[in-house]
Amino acid sequence: MQYGVNTKFVEDFLQLLKIKRYSYKTIKTYKNALLCFINFYDNKDISSLSAKEIESFINYKVTNENISVSYQKTLVGAIKFLYHQLLRKNIQLNYLYPDRREHKLPNVMSKEEVQKLISSTINIKHKAILCTIYSCGMRLSECLNLKIKDVQSDKMIIKIEQSKGKKDRYVPLSNSLLLLLREYYKIYHPKVYLFEGDKGNQYSARSVQNIFKNGLKKAGINKNFSVHSLRHSFATHLLESGTDIRIIQELLGHQNIRTTQIYTHISSISIQKVKNPLDDLMITL
Repeated sequence: MQYGVNTKFVEDFLQLLKIKRYSYKTIKTYKNALLCFINFYDNKDISSLSAKEIESFINYKVTNENISVSYQKTLVGAIKFLYHQLLRKNIQLNYLYPDRREHKLPNVMSKEEVQKLISSTINIKHKAILCTIYSCGMRLSECLNLKIKDVQSDKMIIKIEQSKGKKDRYVPLSNSLLLLLREYYKIYHPKVYLFEGDKGNQYSARSVQNIFKNGLKKAGINKNFSVHSLRHSFATHLLESGTDIRIIQELLGHQNIRTTQIYTHISSISIQKVKNPLDDLMITL
């Protein structure tokens, strides 16, 4: 694919991201952000743009397209990488980051909904995938990257290698999941990855998303959940059962405790314990 006068920048941009060991997902996201930036200026040499012109691009995206706070951060991050790391230009761009944070609470499934989802999933491989994500609080990419050797049944733990932030971590292996994985292994005999496609390659994210979507439909759950909701549900259910939030932080692989604390805002148990002031009033019916 050609990008006009900026073709060389795109190629070098991607190469430098790989050299600096950015994840595949981040490289893909930054590439799309860079192409959006390039297309906005329609074949103009982006190395010659001023900070004011870059600001005009961000302003257009925010004002005319009403982009989200997170996408604005992505755009600024990709552009900063381009000018600071690749072009070695000392252009001050930090002021283009949004000052306000989005405060969106994650969608959490109840234990009953998780039970319905799993019960409605008949295929044992599909069931094993959903149970692994929920039982271990994994990101989808972490589950797909699991190798057979990562399941350490002698220690009842699963090792998650090079997850977000290039960190390794361990999560507990539940007895129920171990039994399910053993039955799954007897049928499918994976060779390298714990969950493999028909040709022995890594299982695809799209396939798991379809499994989850079909499971919701069969279970009669008509809510805006995603595969990532299983991870949110894992954390929330642990919190509701009394697990210390710092342990949950370690299990999720969060670097900052503030990221984990969002689950304190959505725990139904903690909310249910609050005594409503209306109950102290004498209301006549």
